[in-house]
Amino acid sequence: MTEAPNRARSIAGRTAIVTGAASGMGRATARLFAAEGANVAVTDLDLAACQQVARECGTGARPYALDVADPEAIRRVVAQVAEDFGGIDILVNNAGVSSFCPLEDDGYEDIWHRAVTVMLTAHQRMVRAALPWLRQSDAARIVNIASTEGLGATPGDTPYVAAKTGVTGLTRGLAVDLGKEQITVNCICPGPIRTAMTDKVPDEHKAIYANRRTALRRYGDPEEVAHMTLSLVLPAASFITGTVIPVDGGLMARNA
Repeated sequence: MTEAPNRARSIAGRTAIVTGAASGMGRATARLFAAEGANVAVTDLDLAACQQVARECGTGARPYALDVADPEAIRRVVAQVAEDFGGIDILVNNAGVSSFCPLEDDGYEDIWHRAVTVMLTAHQRMVRAALPWLRQSDAARIVNIASTEGLGATPGDTPYVAAKTGVTGLTRGLAVDLGKEQITVNCICPGPIRTAMTDKVPDEHKAIYANRRTALRRYGDPEEVAHMTLSLVLPAASFITGTVIPVDGGLMARNA
């Protein structure tokens, strides 16, 4: 008799790596996963900030300094997480950088390189580093965080748009390549969310933009993205792969 697949609606006891977890959506995701009983590797550039988030998460979380632009650091940290927790079940590629830059800017090439390295190349490096342990999990899940900038474009934002559009394609490609091993790969495209990247936008401008562009007439909270991420990493989410899901308050649905 064939053993029934694991379709639990809980990640308790699972081990998750979250990149860019020191703030914003990454922090919200780490905190939510920990609250659901998962072991969480809180990774980001700033170790002190990771330590703070790990304290917020509780005893099941550990902090790791990680520069996702450094391929050797990725290999080292992923292996350390697997050793510390005894495996890896979930990978959330969330780390990102603001990359708004006009084409004519003298620093465009450097910003382009940084955007693609941190928000696209790092994703596949994290996946490849974690694969030996994901393959041992009975419910391996990968979630890539892109943006609605990967579904449309804002003027002057081509490095970011290109990187995030690449993430949607990478997600589909990985889903096809890893599907035969029952490893699911999905992508979330957040719209206007209250994070460190949007803090510099005055509240009155946020209100104008949200009222003009989103169906819900507001910015989202990081926790609202985190809950979609949680839904995709549940063992029960076993037949969802290769999807690109906007979490955008209806921004992509609204024409006027």
